[in-house]
Amino acid sequence: MDITTGQAYRVKQNQVTSNQCEMLYESRRTEEEVDRKSFQGAIVVAEFHKKIKEAFEVFDHEVNNTVDVREIGTIIRSLGCCPSEGELHDLIAEVEEEEPTGYVRFEKFLPVMTKVLLERRYRSIPEDILLRAFEALDPLKRGFLSKEELIKYMTEEGEPFSQEEMEEMLSAAIDPESSTIHYKDYVTMMVTDEN
Repeated sequence: MDITTGQAYRVKQNQVTSNQCEMLYESRRTEEEVDRKSFQGAIVVAEFHKKIKEAFEVFDHEVNNTVDVREIGTIIRSLGCCPSEGELHDLIAEVEEEEPTGYVRFEKFLPVMTKVLLERRYRSIPEDILLRAFEALDPLKRGFLSKEELIKYMTEEGEPFSQEEMEEMLSAAIDPESSTIHYKDYVTMMVTDEN
């Protein structure tokens, strides 16, 4: 069977057209995927903005889109982030005015906090890791630490707790009857839900 030049040309032209159609289809599918992801991203950002605004407003006592700089740590933690004291100071420096006033404006806080949430920075430590850390401090595997042991570890080891942080932790962690911390219960209580 002989194929004429005209038939070969039409076959080749159909292949090019078919290839072009596939490329166009893939291109459109990719554009739709990008559009869908952009739309989903916009929804996530809008949800973050809403959560940030709601958390900020709780401490905006003057209703003027400002909060006391001392409340920033509480706001950040209420959004599921657990920065160290050093990281918190860095964040505060980022959102404070050039000439510190003692207040943080929402307009300055929103983009910084949105970026923190999108990057999933300062996530809480998983429960099993926290439990292993407490177990390492309990070589006798009793399941608890005394108040004195806890104070010693938290104020003398690693990044030491301030007096205020120590008092806050003790008020939440220590069983008043036995003056001990049953760390399995405490870890379960303190782990924040990331959902």
